[in-house]
Amino acid sequence: MGLWFVLVLPAFLLALYAQFKVKSTFARQSKVAASSGASGAQVARGLLDSQGLHSVPVELTPGSLSDHYDPKSKVLRLSPEVYHGTSVAALGVAAHEVGHAIQHRQEYVPLNIRNSFFPVANLGSSLAMPLIFVGFLLGFAKLALLGIVAFSFAVFFQIVTLPVEFNASNRALALLENRGYITRAEVGPTKKVLDAAALTYVAATLVAIAELIRFILMFLGQSRDD
Repeated sequence: MGLWFVLVLPAFLLALYAQFKVKSTFARQSKVAASSGASGAQVARGLLDSQGLHSVPVELTPGSLSDHYDPKSKVLRLSPEVYHGTSVAALGVAAHEVGHAIQHRQEYVPLNIRNSFFPVANLGSSLAMPLIFVGFLLGFAKLALLGIVAFSFAVFFQIVTLPVEFNASNRALALLENRGYITRAEVGPTKKVLDAAALTYVAATLVAIAELIRFILMFLGQSRDD
């Protein structure tokens, strides 16, 4: 309990705050209409075309804030509130996903690392907790260590995600302003939405790192006892 309280709880609370922050910020900035009057779908299509990505379709996908760029299918998917929305929040999210499409076309190194590492990280995330739990419960140090190594793959994936997300947001702001979809005065409100979204990735990374440190300390403590 002590290790969890000291290492993980602060990061966990930050993660909860980040989730609240991104939803509240998006809701607030969704009330701020962009002066261009363009919808998220129109902005995404226009920005993609301006970058020569004519073959990347913009599709409507269900769910709230479910927006994403699918590198496998090369499809940009926007949630209803972003696809149809004309607010600075909707335009910011749409442009952010376009940023990922541009990263993919330009073979942005952190994105390539993240995409290539995803299968390993996904497997590691699935196996880590059962291996760690059984290893500590039954006193099998090597099994617990294997679980910790598997979990470290997932942590690395979280870390390499950060530059990918920040870079996509920076691209989004520059593209929106340069293409006239937002004015200089609208850059600030748009940035607030993107910064709030980025905080969720920072918080998730801190939670993962804190968990990894806790597991390592538990393993070292068990090894000394043995």
